Amino acid sequence: MKRSYKVIMNQIKIGTCIPGDRVEEWLPAFIGKGFETFSINFHMTLGDVELDQLAMKTEKILSGSGEKISTVGLYCNPIQYPEHRKALEHVICEAEKFGADHVSTFAGAWEGKPVEDAFAEFGKVFRELADMAQERGVKLGIENCLMDGTWEKATCNIGFHPRAWEAMFEEVKNDNFGLEWEPTHQMVQLIDPVSQLRKWCKKIVHVHGKDATIDWDAVKHGGITGAVPFVWHRMPGFGDTDWRNIISILRANGYEDDICIEGYHDPVYNGEWEMTGQLHALQYLKWCRGGEFVPAPWEQ
Repeated sequence: MKRSYKVIMNQIKIGTCIPGDRVEEWLPAFIGKGFETFSINFHMTLGDVELDQLAMKTEKILSGSGEKISTVGLYCNPIQYPEHRKALEHVICEAEKFGADHVSTFAGAWEGKPVEDAFAEFGKVFRELADMAQERGVKLGIENCLMDGTWEKATCNIGFHPRAWEAMFEEVKNDNFGLEWEPTHQMVQLIDPVSQLRKWCKKIVHVHGKDATIDWDAVKHGGITGAVPFVWHRMPGFGDTDWRNIISILRANGYEDDICIEGYHDPVYNGEWEMTGQLHALQYLKWCRGGEFVPAPWEQ
C-alpha cells in the first residue's frame, strides 16, 4: 500500500543535550560544531543552579552563533515529591528566559507501586502543570524512559509504555501536552519503535536522538531478565534504527521541532570519544533529514 507524505517546509533541527550543571563549561565546546539547538537537562533536582542567572550566561555564550536553547528538562517525580513539583513549576516559569518553548520531565509515579495506581494523581498534577505551561506558550513533554521500573513496580516515571500513554492522554487533554520520545526506551522493552511512532506521532512534542543495539542471540538464549546483557544505548548512526524512517514519519505528521542527541550513554563512544560520537550522530541525522533545505526554484 502506498503511503502519502505531506512535505513540511520547516526543517527539523538537530541539537544535543547538555547537563544543567555543566552548561558554562560544556556549551562553549559545542558552539560552531554544527549543532542547531540545545537541551539543558537536570536530573531530579536543580541543585544550586539559579535558572535566571544561568539563562543570562547561556544567552551570552550563544550570542551571535545562530544556535538556541529549545528545551529545558527536569526529570523528576512530581507526583510523589512536592519539592519536585515545585522545582518543575519553576522550570516552566523560567523556560522563556532561555528562549525555550519546551519543558521535559517524567510523569512521576508512586514508587514501588503498580503504574495504574498513579493515574488519578497524575491527572490532578499534570492538568495544572500543562495549564501553567500553556499560559506561557510552552509545550510539556513526558520522556518515555523506564528508569528501571516495571508495570508492577514503577520507579519515578509511569510514562514508559503505550498502555500508560492511553490513560495519561485521557487525564490530560491539553494540546501543548505530549511525549518526549526516543526509540531506545521502547527497544529495551522489545517494542518496535517505527510502528509505534506511526501510531503515536501526533502526540510527540519533542524527540531525543538516542538509539539502541539489541543482541538478538542473547535474547534467544538468555532472555531479558538481566542475567545476560541484551541491549545497549547508542547514539544515532551506531544503533539498529534507520532514522530516515523516523524523520520521514515525523515530517509526514507535521513535526517541526528538533531532535536533540542524548549522548553520554554509548558504551563505545564515551569519555574522550564522546565528541567524536556526537559529531557523527549530528552528521548522520542531518543526512537522514535530507541534508540542508534547498528550495525548489520553480516553487518560488
